[in-house]
Amino acid sequence: MSPIPLSYTDIAADITSKIDSGEYQAGAKLPSYTQLADLYSVSFSTAARAVALLRDRGVVVGSPGRGVFVADPSA
Repeated sequence: MSPIPLSYTDIAADITSKIDSGEYQAGAKLPSYTQLADLYSVSFSTAARAVALLRDRGVVVGSPGRGVFVADPSA
């Protein structure tokens, strides 16, 4: 039996912990939705929902055509 895939909230929490630990620093570009989907073994839409949640929380900012970047907490 295969393991239960992560939910978008689990993925958002994991990315947040990577930001908190310094793995992703302010201004760093996150992997693309497709790369995140592959990394976490989830669908594209689940990866996109995780990033949307982080964007809603102000953890990341999107730049159309460029990608999604870790927000600067001091800004």
